[in-house]
Amino acid sequence: MTVDDHCGSRSDERVLDNPAYAALTGPQAHLAERRGDVLRYPSDMSPFLTIPEHASAQVWEDVAALVGAGGVVPLAAISVQPPDDWEVVMDIPGVQLVDDGVQAAPDPDAVILTVDDVPEMLDLVARTQPGPFRPRTIELGTYLGHRRDGKLVAMAGERMHPPGWTEISAVCTDPAYRGQGLATRLVLALAQGIRERGEMPFMHAAADNTHAIGLYVSLGFRLRRQVTFAAVRVPG
Repeated sequence: MTVDDHCGSRSDERVLDNPAYAALTGPQAHLAERRGDVLRYPSDMSPFLTIPEHASAQVWEDVAALVGAGGVVPLAAISVQPPDDWEVVMDIPGVQLVDDGVQAAPDPDAVILTVDDVPEMLDLVARTQPGPFRPRTIELGTYLGHRRDGKLVAMAGERMHPPGWTEISAVCTDPAYRGQGLATRLVLALAQGIRERGEMPFMHAAADNTHAIGLYVSLGFRLRRQVTFAAVRVPG
């Protein structure tokens, strides 16, 4: 069975060139804090801010007005050149991966995480560092976890929702429970749920995280493009 058989027709990959912008002007527009062409998620949900890839001087003025002097702006997987007087405080190479025949499957042992689980989720994220996760991040989509003796030891969930796609994010496992395939099972279960909605999963990873990238490729994800995880500081 092909990806097209699962989804009816392949979703337009071009929206993934600027996924946060596509999400916040599309399915997640109700979450957007906006000034002109500058959009961001609520800060307690996600740190990401997004702008058009061909940003005008007015766009950067709007970024400064929205964030404030001296504020740090994490830009969501896009390559843009800030004005000369803006400081680049983070510039990490990354990759974007898309569904190219992922063998999605439900995980009967996974539990659906709720707001009551957020303290444990924040603790797991702090110990494993899978990427940004805030107190309200769980509101962005479905989050699944594995428990052992009542303790949350692995989790993964949904974050950005550009049209036709859902990002799988916050994939992490307690170091004491790695090597058991827990994260793999959660990713495949999330992919199953995404497919059932008629969408396709995609992911991001740091370029130097070759182990994770190799795992995702083995599961049926395809490397689509290189991205940059950047953050800039507003002059102030």
